[in-house]
Amino acid sequence: MTDELRSKDELFFENETRKHQQEVARYLTKFAQMLLTRAMEHDASKLESPEREIFIEFTPKLKGSTYGSEEYKTFLAQMKPALDHHYAKNKHHPEFNDINGYTFQTGNNCAINAMDLVDIVEMLCDWMAAVKRHTNGSIWKSIDHNEKRFGINEQLSQLFRNTAALLEETI
Repeated sequence: MTDELRSKDELFFENETRKHQQEVARYLTKFAQMLLTRAMEHDASKLESPEREIFIEFTPKLKGSTYGSEEYKTFLAQMKPALDHHYAKNKHHPEFNDINGYTFQTGNNCAINAMDLVDIVEMLCDWMAAVKRHTNGSIWKSIDHNEKRFGINEQLSQLFRNTAALLEETI
């Protein structure tokens, strides 16, 4: 191969690689923008009726309970009107898909299958923040509990664990 041909090939390669890098950067930037929007709007519905009044009453009670315990489940049952409204308004909850009829039935009733990756990332961050409200909160126990609760497969659960570990290292 001559130097001239190699040079053309090299230029073509570099041009194609740079175009690819720009395209990836465009997608990553859009994804980051979507996450920033979610960060700014997260759980805004809790600050308005009908959620606000019920969460004012139950937030202190939930703080003293163990996630997934019978006491916790009793509180959630009493909060049903607020939770139904909350789940219907917030895509990062798997229940959003049940309420709004988007659940893809896969044999394991996994409403998470109807979510996108932005929803999933917000959901994990929500879980990580929520466990800090409980004296005995643990993201690892929360992932285990929610794996069973929502029929999450092992591969996605492991991604949650890996990501939670990465976030805990850096925050």
